[in-house]
Amino acid sequence: MALVLRRSFEKRGIKVFTGTRTEKVEKTANGLRLTLSGASAATIEADVVLVAIGVTGNVEGLAAPEAKLELFKSRVKVDPEYKTNLENVWAVGDLVSLHWPAESSMAGYRHPDLAHVAHHEAVNCVEHICGVSDHTIDYRYIPGCTYTHPQVASMGHSEKKLREQGREIRIGKFPLAVSGRAKASGETEGFVKLIFDAKYGELLGVHMIGENVTELLAELVLARNLEATENEIIEAMHPHPTISEAVMEAAGVAVGRSIHLIVGRGSAARAAS
Repeated sequence: MALVLRRSFEKRGIKVFTGTRTEKVEKTANGLRLTLSGASAATIEADVVLVAIGVTGNVEGLAAPEAKLELFKSRVKVDPEYKTNLENVWAVGDLVSLHWPAESSMAGYRHPDLAHVAHHEAVNCVEHICGVSDHTIDYRYIPGCTYTHPQVASMGHSEKKLREQGREIRIGKFPLAVSGRAKASGETEGFVKLIFDAKYGELLGVHMIGENVTELLAELVLARNLEATENEIIEAMHPHPTISEAVMEAAGVAVGRSIHLIVGRGSAARAAS
């Protein structure tokens, strides 16, 4: 997806530098001067510089020093139930550092700094405190959206990671250039790529790029939660003409049942790579 997005940017005259570090930003009479090092070492003149280098927990003054609230890398350390080291004190959202036991399936996963994650954590935390629910969040399948043009949306595992793990998978990839709705709107860049477990049909990964693909992601989150297989996604009637048909078609490609993109079952994975 990164390569497709880069090509899209470059078609519109946007220069993309990867493997590059900003060493210095200086004010000049006409704006700003950036000194870059690495793969694209250069000096660039600019009007404005936008710095977006991540999220840091705002924990200064959050608790009195004598309370001894435990922090980890400028974040509040919490366990999987969002408990801090202080009795009857919980924390959720972007300021937490979530620590799972080493034997947990979540071990090693970084807490995602996303508004929808914070929302669900807050609801879960309060429901657990009140004893009305024992639902937990599976952080391996957090939906993520990037609001570029074209948009990027993803959930779950990448093809590369799954193959490294030795998983047997089926892949369905449907280009939006084949979508009638995408053609009608003049937004044919991108694709929908779905990754399924080859034995059980479990949805393991979603990777999409294209206009409004962030709106398609909720359907696939629900499909994942309800353990929908490729065939169940195919047989759920998708309205025409819509971009959402690309989800149905991608599932069809994975098992050789696509109508508008003819790919044999044996060659589906190769065509999607």
